[in-house]
Amino acid sequence: MTDLQSAVVKTGPGVAGSAQAVVIKRAKQRPLPIRFIRSQPFGAIALTLILLFVAIAILAPLVSPYDPTFQDRRAILKAPGPGHLLGTDEIGRDIFTRVLYGARTSLLVSVATVVIGMVIGVSLGIFSGFFGGRWIDTVLQRVLEPLMAIPAIVLLMFVAAMLGPSVRNTIIALCLLVIPQTNRVARAEMLRIREEPFVDAARVNGAGTFRILLKHGLPNLLAPLLVYGSLLFAITIIAESALSFLGIGPPPPNASWGGMLSSGAPTMEVAPWGVIFPGAALSIAVLAFNLLGDALRDFLDPKRTR
Repeated sequence: MTDLQSAVVKTGPGVAGSAQAVVIKRAKQRPLPIRFIRSQPFGAIALTLILLFVAIAILAPLVSPYDPTFQDRRAILKAPGPGHLLGTDEIGRDIFTRVLYGARTSLLVSVATVVIGMVIGVSLGIFSGFFGGRWIDTVLQRVLEPLMAIPAIVLLMFVAAMLGPSVRNTIIALCLLVIPQTNRVARAEMLRIREEPFVDAARVNGAGTFRILLKHGLPNLLAPLLVYGSLLFAITIIAESALSFLGIGPPPPNASWGGMLSSGAPTMEVAPWGVIFPGAALSIAVLAFNLLGDALRDFLDPKRTR
């Protein structure tokens, strides 16, 4: 029996409306993490998985049994078992160790990309949306539109190949993908926010442009940007793995899930563990960020009664 049903039974059907109001008020008084867990259980599970990946990335040197570049020539393509929990690859490297360090590479690239890309993209989107229809909005959008017109994978491959394979260059290439998309989201929200009555009231009270953007624009953008940012983590992890798979992402000896999939593909028939385990780690990480994004979207939706 739910809290609302219990309240109706105790007080009678005539006061069901007031009982519902009491239940809703009590729910809103709960701590934010408790409300999120109760209303979004799958989101809570996804957040737990993400925190687990973060812990693995940070503690990889402490929990991994080998160095990620160590080659055991006596155990090439060894099946999972004692000594090598997830087996070894084509040159005798421990797959369990490289999966752990692959989480570090993927999270490093995705965090750097999302932070840099959103700071730049949101800043441009806020100014562009606030001055929508003026010359500054026109200039900014004409500069960013060519980046959005090019297919994402083509843009990534071109920039990464031109700059050369490295972690830094991979982040730069991914930022060129994230900035226009983030700018578009922030601009669309700012175009809506600037028409709200509280913005007009701020203008009447003599607030300047910078104060309006900082006090009214940015706080009202946090909810949609938080949801979009969680989804960007999944996108950047997939993009980094794709670049690594093609050989233009973080170069060896950096451990990368995409690079492991690429090196394990030729021996997949005789040693499928070289593809299964990095592929599973990649899939779980992407799924977790997507589930978290969906959960945050529902949880932060002001139209939903929690």
